[in-house]
Amino acid sequence: MRKTATTVAVSLILGAGLQPARAALYAVDQNAPIHANGFFAAWYQDTHGRALDLCLSRAQSSRVPGNYMCTLLPSPGVFDDTRPINFPSNFPDEAFWFTGETSVADAASGVDLLYVSAVEAAFNGEVPANDDQVSFARIRIRVTVPTAGTYTVTHPYGVEVFQVDAPGTRAINMTRDIGIGAPGDFKGALKGDVGPFLRSVNGPYQEANPDTGLLETFIGDPNLTEAVTGSPFGTNFVRIEGPNGLRLESRLFSVSGKLSSVQLPTPLQVSRSTYSRGENGAGQAQQDVFVQAPPPGASASFTDAGGTAAAMQGTALGAWYGQSPRDPGGASSVSITADNSAVVPGSLPTSKNSALVDVVSISRAEYSLGNNTLTVEAVSSDRTGQPGLTVEGVGGLVGGRLQQVVTPIPPARVTVVSANGGRDTEDVRILP
Repeated sequence: MRKTATTVAVSLILGAGLQPARAALYAVDQNAPIHANGFFAAWYQDTHGRALDLCLSRAQSSRVPGNYMCTLLPSPGVFDDTRPINFPSNFPDEAFWFTGETSVADAASGVDLLYVSAVEAAFNGEVPANDDQVSFARIRIRVTVPTAGTYTVTHPYGVEVFQVDAPGTRAINMTRDIGIGAPGDFKGALKGDVGPFLRSVNGPYQEANPDTGLLETFIGDPNLTEAVTGSPFGTNFVRIEGPNGLRLESRLFSVSGKLSSVQLPTPLQVSRSTYSRGENGAGQAQQDVFVQAPPPGASASFTDAGGTAAAMQGTALGAWYGQSPRDPGGASSVSITADNSAVVPGSLPTSKNSALVDVVSISRAEYSLGNNTLTVEAVSSDRTGQPGLTVEGVGGLVGGRLQQVVTPIPPARVTVVSANGGRDTEDVRILP
């Protein structure tokens, strides 16, 4: 089956959780699927704001004539790529919104690596049929290695560590497909390990669709190997490291994806909006806003709790930060706007209100086994307002401190919440 769940022929020790963020997509078309798309979702959008249509165009590369810009795989008796696509009589049993692939082959070391990232359309029964459509985000790593030991593969969407006990052909054989749900439900792929979409640093490319005569725009040419950008971690390469100082990598990918012409809101995810006052002396205050949005080229700004506009600075990975030196007073929210129209024509600006909360910091969380007493000390960043603090499930702090008998066993961790919305969680230190 092409659409199996994760298959690992070796021990997978550690996955993409190494990273401080994670790969993911942002949105999927929620309109009713239509016949022209084989009743699949029309598009997926990534966190950089680019939406890719299901790539069914027969447009050909002007750089490598005779080859398609989409990954269209002929299948005898199922799909004839020389004929117009029509569901279900002549439709691919596998189609793609996105593919990004590379390989590393090194005769000296005996290592042969294949890497695939994709957002794929397929059928549960493996042949085109209505009410059988599924989608998923795929990461596939297959490596032939000659030596047993620990291997680390760093790729655009994470880090995988494998313990190989039986070296040889495909000693590492991992396929992780996320998103396969009930037929017709395409939201699962949003939680996969692919996104934002990799794209060629030389693109985008435009080619004519012979079936419509229209010019279409593509994020890469799958018939070329090119440097890419788009990794959420800045790891726009695949690297394998292993025993005896092994270190090999590729920075050249084959990428496919057709940019959608649909107008969509700019992705905007609020990570944090907090305030402090009185921490550094009377009258000192600030508001801090952190968001994820498309990287610079796009723009982001916020209006603070006092109604004053403030600029934000962003990184190449799409993390944005802004600060206002104003006291929020009695206001309880900020308004944030992101606009990606300068990068993705037709993108619409997005604005969100976000609650402004204080920052709670736990400085002490201890439990004495000798007298069954829990001690918690914490402060709020609102030194002026001094909002009430409470240990969830236990009780309130007095003067920033709680000391209370808790039986029969100690809590593993405690969470302190503020009346103004802040919270902090810490593991409890166990004392004799």
